Amino acid sequence: MIRSFQKALSVSFLAIALASTAAVAAEAPSYGPQLQGFDYPYPLKHFSFNSQGVPLQMGYMDVQPVGKKNGQTVVLMHGKNFCGATWGDTIKALLGKGYRVVAPDQIGFCSSTKPEHYQYTFQQLATNTNDLLKSLKISKAVIIGHSTGGMLATRYALMYPQQVSKLVLVNPIGLEDWKAKGVPYRTVDQWYDRELKLSAQSIHDYELKTYYVGKWKPEYDRWVDMLAGLNSGPGHKLVAWNSALIYDMIFTQPVFYELKNLRVPTTLMIGTSDTTAIGSDIASPEVKAKLGHYNVLGKQAAKLIPHSKLIEFKGLGHAPQMEEPEKFNQALFNVLR
Repeated sequence: MIRSFQKALSVSFLAIALASTAAVAAEAPSYGPQLQGFDYPYPLKHFSFNSQGVPLQMGYMDVQPVGKKNGQTVVLMHGKNFCGATWGDTIKALLGKGYRVVAPDQIGFCSSTKPEHYQYTFQQLATNTNDLLKSLKISKAVIIGHSTGGMLATRYALMYPQQVSKLVLVNPIGLEDWKAKGVPYRTVDQWYDRELKLSAQSIHDYELKTYYVGKWKPEYDRWVDMLAGLNSGPGHKLVAWNSALIYDMIFTQPVFYELKNLRVPTTLMIGTSDTTAIGSDIASPEVKAKLGHYNVLGKQAAKLIPHSKLIEFKGLGHAPQMEEPEKFNQALFNVLR
């Protein structure tokens, strides 16, 4: 009788899980290949330019401060599974303190062009961003990069140090070289096959485990919908292909070895419970155990970067600016002052 009850209970839990998965899949919206149909927190503009022989568009928000201007501009660089829109809380707080804010979507991401062929490098994306800022007549700015945007922000500061007043890296990936630590290489085709299989449920499950330390908030659903809707929309294959090329860039172009070369005032803002590590899903248990320890990586990076500062958010994960916006923003303002 007990065994029958346990079996019935297991079946019941399985039914609930399947129903939840089906509900997530059914509710996920569908967006265009440049995220058409998704609402940005501020007016979305587009910067048109030519690169690698093709015309491209970068989506971006350029928002003027509320009230008195302080004369400074902050440029926000998003992560791989994020967009300029995910900086919404930070943008609002910065505007209230008098900052002009520019939040671009990099080529291959979100509201920007997904080229059929593009050689993705952090140098290329940094150049694209610099061209955007030139078009906006911005000669110097605070550069803030989150996740993959932290790798890009680092490259940007290495290429254009005179144009960076301060560099802030928020849980940047690339504080370790996954390949050197033993993570197997994936070909672009293997990444592509993986990206084609993305769903709202798989995005949710990955972010819950890796980004948010097992703690989910209802406001995160919007960002799952954003990614799932982009990946399942009419640009499905083109979005997946660009994502595969970008993952190859991230894995094969470490900035870790050049952290020591940074010459701009740099602050690391680290959620210590983050476990993000590219390729950890296919690494051996021995290798996986060595990856993604941000409570250690932040301290190590702070020692490598000349005269850097480290701010740790104990118990927070990959996106402290989204997990605890008020706490993060207060710490950020202290840095900017």
